[in-house]
Amino acid sequence: MLALILCYIWWWRPAHPLSWIFILGLVLASQVFRRETPVRLGFRLTNMKNALAVCAPVVLLLGLGLVVGGIMGGTIRRVTPESGLLSLALYCLWGLFQQYLLNGYFLNRFAEMRPAAAPLIAALSFSVIHAPNWFLMIVTLLGGFASAQIYLRFRNLYVLGLAHGILGFLLYLCVPDGISHHLYVGPKWFL
Repeated sequence: MLALILCYIWWWRPAHPLSWIFILGLVLASQVFRRETPVRLGFRLTNMKNALAVCAPVVLLLGLGLVVGGIMGGTIRRVTPESGLLSLALYCLWGLFQQYLLNGYFLNRFAEMRPAAAPLIAALSFSVIHAPNWFLMIVTLLGGFASAQIYLRFRNLYVLGLAHGILGFLLYLCVPDGISHHLYVGPKWFL
């Protein structure tokens, strides 16, 4: 599945932009075949309070660091409040989807094969998908490992998606394109 995602990012997306639907269909078919319910995957409200208690201070600290760094460096993007809120909301949905793939699909598969190494393998896979953007590869390696650990403890994708969305939006808002390359991956990174 990792190879299919990389093929989509690197080759299929420009010519076949809807080919992601086929990949998602394979993921969903795999989960139906394995009788993985949405609740088992982490689409649930249970443990939300406990997961928030662990994630919120970290997100707050990292977010504050990004904003302070952006202010001090003069790198905060100019966005209207409306476009900023819309971007944040969309990034939270995108973050939920990425956490679903990272943890609900890949981490669960890796945990069956190599339980002790599964968080690291999932994080490395998540990082590779963000190639060649070295900045995102580092961020996703560290963030992917942390989110895999939190997922294994709480199995709550909503909290992870929210954290991913907030931090991803703040990276876009505060980190200059000279470092973040506008958060592009694959061939778009070279533009």
